[in-house]
Amino acid sequence: MSPRKQTFIQGAMILLAAGLLNRLLGFVPRIALPRLIGAEGVGLVQLVFPFFIVVLTIITGGLPLAVAKLVAAADSRGDTEEAVRIRRTALTIALAASLTVCGLCFALSDWISSSLMTDPRVHTAFLAIIPVIPLVAVSSIWRGYFQGKQDMLPTAVSQTVETIVRIALSLTLAFMFLPWGLEAAAAGAMIGTGAGEFGGLVALWLHLRGEARGRGGAGKSAAERLATEAVGKPAPRPPAQESRMRALLQIAVPVTGSRMIGSLSYLFESILTTRALIAAGLATAAATAQYGILQGMVIPLLLLPGSLTFSLATSLVPSLSEAAARGDRVAIQKRLHQSMRLAVVTGAPFIILMALFGRPICGLIYGDPEPGALLSLLAPAAVFLYMQAPLQAALQALDRPGTALSNTFAGALVKLLLIVLLASKPELGIRGVVIAIGANMALVTLLHWISVVRLTGVRLLPGDFLKIGAAMTIMGAVALWIWNAGRLPGVWLDLIAASLLSLVVYLLLLMVMKLIDRHDAARIPILGRLFK
Repeated sequence: MSPRKQTFIQGAMILLAAGLLNRLLGFVPRIALPRLIGAEGVGLVQLVFPFFIVVLTIITGGLPLAVAKLVAAADSRGDTEEAVRIRRTALTIALAASLTVCGLCFALSDWISSSLMTDPRVHTAFLAIIPVIPLVAVSSIWRGYFQGKQDMLPTAVSQTVETIVRIALSLTLAFMFLPWGLEAAAAGAMIGTGAGEFGGLVALWLHLRGEARGRGGAGKSAAERLATEAVGKPAPRPPAQESRMRALLQIAVPVTGSRMIGSLSYLFESILTTRALIAAGLATAAATAQYGILQGMVIPLLLLPGSLTFSLATSLVPSLSEAAARGDRVAIQKRLHQSMRLAVVTGAPFIILMALFGRPICGLIYGDPEPGALLSLLAPAAVFLYMQAPLQAALQALDRPGTALSNTFAGALVKLLLIVLLASKPELGIRGVVIAIGANMALVTLLHWISVVRLTGVRLLPGDFLKIGAAMTIMGAVALWIWNAGRLPGVWLDLIAASLLSLVVYLLLLMVMKLIDRHDAARIPILGRLFK
């Protein structure tokens, strides 16, 4: 076993700590950009990202997951050199695809910005994001390699470096380019994003150099040396490049298909949302601004608690793959139970606070309480969002990517249909988009849950959900009581007091109800020290 290999919980906690830090840091530009370039400028940035995500899905898609699975299998055999070969083969595929797509994007940039996207002002920002594509392709493969070795530290460090560099340069360049207009400011933010990706890539490269020096050019893998000693002749040659590439693509292609559904759904959502809002009577600039409010201000707040579910999902894949390879159903159920319980328990208090205090939260963060109405409307559906990542990771780890694909496809169709039907109504407008997104979260998660239950038989006791619901209700009552009392000098102090004190009550209730114990609480970064 690698000396730096971590357990499932250790890996999840490393990524959780990094994810929380990065999401908190990531809120610096989320807060500053709307104040700097307004909702309309944020809308221009957000219109670029869906197409960018589609491109990245085509290039990388399921490759990082395939690398993680194959590297984990090679590492379990002690075959270090084969793990390196897998990484290099995947890197060749990703780089070839990314450079090809970059050329196509540059050649078709005018058509994409003027015809495909709904606001031609995105052209400059779109050009600025194209060079980022190869950087993301390389970093995703390297992260998959380290995750396959169950060493989550390089991923955590690179994500933190990427976040810090991106924040510093995206805000600086957006401010510097603002005198030339919103289009130039949005392009500056995109250039800062590229610089952040380059910083994260350098951090991963330094980890790879350190690992290579640690191997010391041993020449033969451990498996080769053992085979040589056992039979007195060289071990069989490793698989050819073609077979290794075939193994990667067999895993990556179905996963890419599943993720492509989500990425295309995101792209069509951006196109259909703005067109439906225009059909409802809004001008193009106003539709872009409302889309910017939803995707650039409301959705990021909902995603903040997703740091835990993302870290659980990332750590779950190699852990479940290893358990499935051994046929250890007990370990599979244990890992699923851990991830689902923590996802629901962790997301619940954020749902309560966003549902109750949407307007004051947005007023405090963005200087504008209006997005808070959309936040409060969408918050109850976020519980499905937090459960979705571990469930999808479980389906992929259990070799059911096709099931995840069909579930995601069904949810995407329902969401897009509802956007067209609801957002085009003047009486609903952007709230129709919120309803559609909430319905998508619920449907996909429920379909994933049904699929996982059929595969594994895992169950969460109804009593656990009732206990969580009771804890949420009491927490909400405490938060409202403190907020309505208004004893502190300032709305933001009342909001902070209501949030923190009600959260403490929630944690205590979880411990009393035995939904978490002292050891679970001790794993929480920073606050966990209080329970040790």
